[in-house]
Amino acid sequence: MTIRVLIVDDHSVVRQGLQMFLSLDPEIEVIGEAENGEEALQLVADLQPEVVLMDLVMPKMDGITAISRLHHSHPEVEVIALTSVLEDASVVGAVKAGAMGYLLKDTKAENLCWAIKAAAAGQVQLSPEAAARLMREVKLPDSPESLTERETEVLRLIGHGLSNKEIARELSIGEKTVKSHVSAILSKLGVLSRTQAALQAVKLGLVSE
Repeated sequence: MTIRVLIVDDHSVVRQGLQMFLSLDPEIEVIGEAENGEEALQLVADLQPEVVLMDLVMPKMDGITAISRLHHSHPEVEVIALTSVLEDASVVGAVKAGAMGYLLKDTKAENLCWAIKAAAAGQVQLSPEAAARLMREVKLPDSPESLTERETEVLRLIGHGLSNKEIARELSIGEKTVKSHVSAILSKLGVLSRTQAALQAVKLGLVSE
């Protein structure tokens, strides 16, 4: 089974470059390209990719708006922000909008392939620089609802980058049970995405940085 990937970038040279080296990995299939967020939303509906590589600065509809809309209309699709911009507002905006990962365009080809596979498995992917900026921005809610012992365990494993399937295996519970724990955790922590939850796990001391 190959991972179906959609590339979204307003520069054709970037799209061609990504297409070229991603095609060398037998586990990844590039199924389409879009040059702005508007086109990306249409293509996701038509082509149903598993992972979207999303540039942030584009005409018509920027990447953060597109990620937010995608997150609501197609929550099953994982988005990795792939950009040359490393500003706190961009990093935080992309993650709050629902991006599973944030990588810079100077990421090595093999690291990008690995990140795509990890994102498809539900694992958070952040460049070290983006993670450092996010950690400064993450604020714990003033009075978070207390997590149950099992929810705390699940949050710790999310913080370690495990997918739902891996968490289910680790805790000897069903994947559906993990999903409901994850939903409860997001709700109690007042966050929208798994990436934010993983960062909260670090802040809470469940995971060492």
